[in-house]
Amino acid sequence: MRKPLFIGAAVAIVTPFTDNGVDYQSLAELIEFQIKNGSDAIVVCGTTGEASTMPDDEHIAVIKFAVETINKRVPVIAGTGSNDTRHAIELSKAAEAVGADGLLSVTPYYNKATQKGLYEHFKLIANSVKIPIILYNVPSRTNLNINVETIKALSEIENIVAIKECNLGQVGEVVNLCGDNFAVYSGDDNTVLPVLSLGGKGVISVMANIIPQDTHDMVDKFFQGDINGAIRLQLQTLNLIKALFCEVNPIPVKAAVSLLGFKVGQCRMPLTDLTDNNLEILRAEMKAYGLI
Repeated sequence: MRKPLFIGAAVAIVTPFTDNGVDYQSLAELIEFQIKNGSDAIVVCGTTGEASTMPDDEHIAVIKFAVETINKRVPVIAGTGSNDTRHAIELSKAAEAVGADGLLSVTPYYNKATQKGLYEHFKLIANSVKIPIILYNVPSRTNLNINVETIKALSEIENIVAIKECNLGQVGEVVNLCGDNFAVYSGDDNTVLPVLSLGGKGVISVMANIIPQDTHDMVDKFFQGDINGAIRLQLQTLNLIKALFCEVNPIPVKAAVSLLGFKVGQCRMPLTDLTDNNLEILRAEMKAYGLI
């Protein structure tokens, strides 16, 4: 039986930027905030971390810094996906070399591979490293779905151990086909409870950037049998989640983290600042939630 990389709530952490690079002091502060407030794992250099704008040397430096700062207190999962298989392999090997506990590998985007191409892509990545890999299926960003049968075939590769699934409609099928030996994590904050109810093991979360304890507690209550408590937390978060996705992620969540008092800088172009109107919506929801 393969042990899941984590059970609970992992934060897809934002990357604090300056005009010249990464603000490592602020990143350390964010990491400590996450660990102190219950996050079960930390995902660095994912979509929310703006990995697509990071040169490879910066990308790997951030993973290395996170590994050293976290120092085994929680698992470090590194985003190393690419639509270029060779590039994904290079990033994955480098992340393993600097000590990442696992990898998050997104479906290739823009190229629109066939299901056979997807299988071969992920198989080659898996064969290039020894650490566990979480697939990341996010059709809204890639315009491509990893079909259930392909996920089943990939789950039989030894170190492909889980999926971050944003296609709620196929979660039950994946759990049925792959069983307890393969973990399914919610990829959307507003579907944590539905995924858990279908056999999921947790969430890789955006909202955990600002409410890590509640995100952790939602999953923990479910597994402790306090289903009503978990439902209450999920329902309580919905208006805040709506505000966190009023523009494309990570624009709103980076603004939200700034409103909490952390220095995270602006998103890198082509992402722009949150509009004034949406910033006021976000501020109002954070105030209603008791965050500011």
